[in-house]
Amino acid sequence: MNTKKRILVAPLNWGLGHSTRCIPIINELIAHNFEPIIASDGIALELLKKEFPKLSAFELPSYNITYAKKANSFKIKLLKDSPHLLKTIKREKKVVESLVESEGIIGIISDNRFGVRYNAIPSVFITHQLRVLSGNTTWLSSKLHQNIISKFDECWVPDHMGTTNLSGDLGHVPNFIASVKYLGPLTRFKKQNVEIEYDLLVLLSGPEPQRTYLEEKLLSDLKHYSGNALFIKGNVESEQQKTVVNNVTIYNFMTSNQLEIAINKSDVILSRSGYTTLMDLAKLEKKAFFIPTPGQFEQEYLAKKLASEGIAPYCKQEDFDINMLSEIKNYSGFKSEDYQLNYKKLFGLFQSK
Repeated sequence: MNTKKRILVAPLNWGLGHSTRCIPIINELIAHNFEPIIASDGIALELLKKEFPKLSAFELPSYNITYAKKANSFKIKLLKDSPHLLKTIKREKKVVESLVESEGIIGIISDNRFGVRYNAIPSVFITHQLRVLSGNTTWLSSKLHQNIISKFDECWVPDHMGTTNLSGDLGHVPNFIASVKYLGPLTRFKKQNVEIEYDLLVLLSGPEPQRTYLEEKLLSDLKHYSGNALFIKGNVESEQQKTVVNNVTIYNFMTSNQLEIAINKSDVILSRSGYTTLMDLAKLEKKAFFIPTPGQFEQEYLAKKLASEGIAPYCKQEDFDINMLSEIKNYSGFKSEDYQLNYKKLFGLFQSK
């Protein structure tokens, strides 16, 4: 008879970051004798099924979040999408209720999925955004997000608590009322001392259509790049594909183990300034150049923060030129801070049930 306590782990399907930062949590749940149950949709679900083929996995209703084609239409599109979003959250709550009953789930970990909670069992919300930037409506988006967070038993922030941190104003809000725990940066990777094989690693992720726009632009730009480049599109498909064009090796996606080796073996990284990417690169102490997703205030803020701290340069998508990579030498790159998280204590929330 299976006596392991079952915990539902449900990341948002928006790029790959939410699902990849759940990987270390899922591994620790297994190590602490819990049985994780995975739930998501789209590429986030596909990625976790590839990483954990033996775990039960369920599909949740899709939020269908895509970007406007133009960056300045981002807020308008989100407003238009909000009735659909609210309906999806309602459907999501119903699916979660039935999963809790049918699968005997005793705890929930939701990474930015608003409807994944259940009043009768401990429910946790993972986010690095206690403050949600949206230009002149930041006060409203932050208030709405904080209101959702307060419905959960705990909020786990994957960042350091003190002033030396990665998320800045996003993850550090004075007098925040919900029960917040700082986990330190969450990453599935470890630093390895290996020889550098690639001069440049291009790492793509994020919602469409902007992911494809950047892919096309960079593949074209790399025709003028003389170094040895590795290009990972961030398209999770059933089969891994590899093509080589001149000095550029292209993959549609990589598993965690492959990606860990690839980043370790790369001299510099060119990517979006998504928060999960920053946590990974900080752990591996890499030098990077960032191109924030157009219209995504959070990524623009993080890129500016890192540039102002002298860690990494950035530019707007339309301004990027391959020669800008030479700016990286004027920046320090990431330095890792040792942080030991007591998972036994963290998971104590689920032991009381």
